[in-house]
Amino acid sequence: VQLQASGGGLVQPGGSLRLSCAASGSFSQINVLDWYRQAPGKQRELVAAITKGGSTNYADSAKGRFTISRDIAKNTVYLQMNSLKSEDTAVYYCHAESIFAWAPEVWGQGTQVTVSS
Repeated sequence: VQLQASGGGLVQPGGSLRLSCAASGSFSQINVLDWYRQAPGKQRELVAAITKGGSTNYADSAKGRFTISRDIAKNTVYLQMNSLKSEDTAVYYCHAESIFAWAPEVWGQGTQVTVSS
């Protein structure tokens, strides 16, 4: 599986963005697909996750503002981000864990999100 992230950009505080993560392989082989972010000088942190069964999980900072969803027919996961704040500025990465224990985890290339007036 390969992941291609897109949708980042510059947005004003309070604005919205939707990130997309397209998987080259089938979703059937992915156990968890999630979004991480890394701000300058900070560690990479989990933002939101969606499991094979459709369960979702969010970081406290994302709850109520971000929504992770998927389109299985398009092999794509989305991160809808609303009410963006300056502290959401970071490079956002999609990440996948396989259903096979022997398979390596996969990272997308990252997409820059900048929240600034």
